[in-house]
Order: sequence, then C-alpha cells, then structure tokens
Amino acid sequence: MSRTRNAALLLAAVALLALAGCSGGDKEKADNPGGAIIRTTQDPNGLRGATLDRPYSLPAATLTDTGGNPFNLVTSTKKPVTLVFFGYTNCPDVCPTVMADVASALTKLDQPVRDQVQLLFVTTDPARDTGPVIRKYLDRFDPSFVGLTGSLTSIKDIAKAVGVPVEGMQKLPSGGYEVGHGAQVIGFGKNDKANVLWLSNAAIGDLAHDFGKLVEDNQ
Repeated sequence: MSRTRNAALLLAAVALLALAGCSGGDKEKADNPGGAIIRTTQDPNGLRGATLDRPYSLPAATLTDTGGNPFNLVTSTKKPVTLVFFGYTNCPDVCPTVMADVASALTKLDQPVRDQVQLLFVTTDPARDTGPVIRKYLDRFDPSFVGLTGSLTSIKDIAKAVGVPVEGMQKLPSGGYEVGHGAQVIGFGKNDKANVLWLSNAAIGDLAHDFGKLVEDNQ
C-alpha cells in the first residue's frame, strides 16, 4: 500500500472516531476545517494522540464561565497547556467517560506538572447547561476544570474553528433531546495553537504521557 493511500485511510478512520459524539455516529457529519488529522505510529514530537499536519488556532472568543464572568479563550487561559472539550451535562455516555479519563490521567502527573494544565469544558447545550449546572457536573471529575457557556451560535463558530462538529438538538421519542457533537479533546500550547488531539477511546496512560510531554514542550 502506498504511503499516500495509507495516510488517507488513517485520516478517514480518525475522522470517524472523532465524530462519535453523544448522539451516535450515523447522525454525525464529517467536518474537519482548519487541518487534516494524521495519526502516526512514531510522531516526531513523541506524542501518542492524533497529530495535525496543520495546527488549529484557539479563537480569541469570549464565553461565560460558571461564575457568570467573561472568559476569553486566549487572554483568560494562563497555563502553558490548555485542553478543550465540547460536550454537555446530559450526555449519557461519551462526555462523562472522557471527563473521567482526563481527570484520571491528570492524577498520574506530578503536581507541579499537573498545575500547568487547564481543561476547558465548553457546553454544546447552553439552553440547559447553566453555570451552576456545569459547575456541579465538573466538580464530579475535577474542581479545577473550567466550564464555559454562551450562545449556541458562538459555541458552534468556536467549535468549527477547531474542527469539532456541533449539530445542535436531536429530538428523542421520549420528548427530550440529545446533542450531536465531536468527542475529541484538543491540546493547545502556550502559543494558543494545537498540534494534537485525543479521541474518546484514548488510553488513560497515553493521555497522561501526552499531557506531560506538552507541559515539557511549553516551558
């Protein structure tokens, strides 16, 4: 198999996995603006996640944190490494699994390293996810996680800029709804650019390894 064809197959596989959000894979559409994802067996930077051949830039957009304060994604992030995840508190499976895995991975780092990493949870369901609701949800995993909300239009624009599809509400037969969204965690360095992301099935050991490596690379 040629190297070009192999890279294309890897790209397709990663895109499908990254789109396995809370609403189920067949409802999600492939959407990867801003950079193709290439998974390498031996990344030159020593990372185990899915690497980007073109980095995403974190938009300088302002949302609202769980305390009701403005939070700018660029100027309010003070730590060398910022992890970004889009999800919602009523997500039945993927979101709590990813949050638990990230929290577990962070506990495997020495505290001085752990202190250099910040996770941002951006809700894809602002109609139900108020600040207090998000705060209570995140405290189950790690009280240091920052929860953010805003208008659905703004959230969709931010998500699109970093390659995360957000479909909005999908009605359920019960009368409620779920929210289709990508389930990847994206890792940004101190230059507010991301060269790596992790899919929802990433191993906790790989997450811990990569979080530590990103801190090392962003000192």
